Amino acid sequence: MDINKEKVYAALRYVIDPDLKKDIVSLNMVKDVKVSDKTIYIDIILTTPACPMKSDFTRQCKEIIKQSFGEDINVEVNFFANTTSSRQQKLDILPRVKNIIAVASGKGGVGKSTIAVNLAVGLHKLGATVGLVDADIYGPSIPIMLGINDAKPVIEEDNDNKAYIIPIEVYGIKTLSIGFFVNSDKALLWRGPMASNALKQLFTDAMWGELDYMVVDLPPGTGDIHLTLVQTLPVTGIVVVSTPQEVSLADARKALSMFMQPEINVPILGLVENMSWFTPAELPNNKYYIFGKDGCKKLAQDKQVKLLGQVPLIQSICESGDIGVPEVLKENSLQSKVFLDIAAEVAREVAILNNNK
Repeated sequence: MDINKEKVYAALRYVIDPDLKKDIVSLNMVKDVKVSDKTIYIDIILTTPACPMKSDFTRQCKEIIKQSFGEDINVEVNFFANTTSSRQQKLDILPRVKNIIAVASGKGGVGKSTIAVNLAVGLHKLGATVGLVDADIYGPSIPIMLGINDAKPVIEEDNDNKAYIIPIEVYGIKTLSIGFFVNSDKALLWRGPMASNALKQLFTDAMWGELDYMVVDLPPGTGDIHLTLVQTLPVTGIVVVSTPQEVSLADARKALSMFMQPEINVPILGLVENMSWFTPAELPNNKYYIFGKDGCKKLAQDKQVKLLGQVPLIQSICESGDIGVPEVLKENSLQSKVFLDIAAEVAREVAILNNNK
């Protein structure tokens, strides 16, 4: 059978992106096609390097090509990434950051920072360039969780003699925290405007460079810092963290309500349920629902948002935060896979959101 590029492109119109509900040719995801003897090479551009659909695209391409041109045809699929962005305003702030993802919670103590750290490192592990901002001004914990509690960012000048803070690089991500600049043993006695101005400097006075995603760990609750963030930056979307306990869910509802208000109107990427169940190390197959069961799942259904994942209450996750080695970095760990899956789900939701704007 005579095979040419046009026929291959026609066949690839039957390969459907399950999230965007369109074929990969119409979506301009097919970068190039090469035909050589009995082998067809297909180059596909993904909307994010953290795309969880690579294996699905490979399977679909091989099935369609073999159905169209014969079982003896070899198919090689190569992937490239061009992270999408829907940022159209305030581009003078962080112009090279494609997506800003804020991690919020209605109350403290639900593991929001643990989720933010593992989300950021997980996105990098999936192939993205990532920054992490610790915007929890009064209780910064990111330095401890990344093992850089004693780090001190340096100041450099650009060609215009403007001074910039250089973010600390660790585990492949760039990060800044107010904890780098204050005494960790003393409480910050700052009023709202002082805290808001300090937060702005972490964004506007730092040399972040080009990033696919910037993850922002917000303080718990709803207040000045949250308003400052959405008024200063074009936030792509919000991830809300809660435990399945009703007390936590009540505050999570308030957080969702705040970001959904018309004057704020920041998209909700989804909910992450932390401490979903307790599994003791000596009984790895047992689950004890000590804070209730599926609380975030029910809340997600009620608010019509995505449940991005459920994270168990496991001692190793706590220990990882204390020693500064994020759980997502551990190879062959079930908990690592949980965090990687959440990172992939967040990347997917961002890509869908950007495509629909």
